[in-house]
Formats: sequence, C-alpha cells, structure tokens
Amino acid sequence: MSKSPIDVALAFVDRINCHDLEGLVALMSEDHCFIDGLGQIVRGRPRMEEGWRSYFRWFPDYRINVDDTFSTGNKVALFGTAEGTYSMNGERPSEKHWKIPASWRALIRGGHVLEWRVYADNEPVWKIMGVKRY
Repeated sequence: MSKSPIDVALAFVDRINCHDLEGLVALMSEDHCFIDGLGQIVRGRPRMEEGWRSYFRWFPDYRINVDDTFSTGNKVALFGTAEGTYSMNGERPSEKHWKIPASWRALIRGGHVLEWRVYADNEPVWKIMGVKRY
C-alpha cells in the first residue's frame, strides 16, 4: 500500500527531527531538489546528504514543528516553526537558540520527496551565527 503525499512529507520531517541522515536520504528521490528561503537550489541526494550532515552539526537540536498540512495531488504544504541552537565547539548556549515561523512545500513522486522548499526569514538565525546578509 502506497503512502499518501502527506504521509511521505511528514515522514521526511520525522527523519529530520530524529537527525536520521540515512532515513532522510532514503526518502529523497535521486534527483531531489532543495530550495532554501533565499531561492538557492541544491540538486541531488549526495549533495543534500552532505548539506544535512553539516546542518545537523551546526544545529544539533534542530527540529521542525508542524502545525498544519494541506495537499493537492503530489504537492504538500506544511506550516509551523523551525528551531535549533547554534553549536559552537559542541556547546549549545541558550542565547544561541532560535525559533522562527516557517513553511515548507514538498513535491512527492513515487513515495519520495522530489523537492523540499523552505519559506522562512532566516535573519534571526544568521544574527546568532554572526553572519551578515545583505
């Protein structure tokens, strides 16, 4: 029995929240595409595997909190918050914790996530990391 697009998208979120890199990669299509809040695109499972590995190092408690989901065909929209703590040398000082409203669009194909697109204002995160974005 195949899973619904919402089931696949929520399983993807679950793998993110568990920091299960192997499970996360298994849910990506081979031609997976990630699009961040600035519209920057990363294509392919191998590149995204390395991207998530780095992200989980920077934010070892990163998680997505989903409040609402909607779907039409193979498109799923998720709405909620993302949060984490920027880790410096393995430490997670409370002042480096952030939580922001966010939404995601997942395109599902054959039980895999073909595209994962993030909609969020990451400026609070960049400030915590000491990154200047213009």
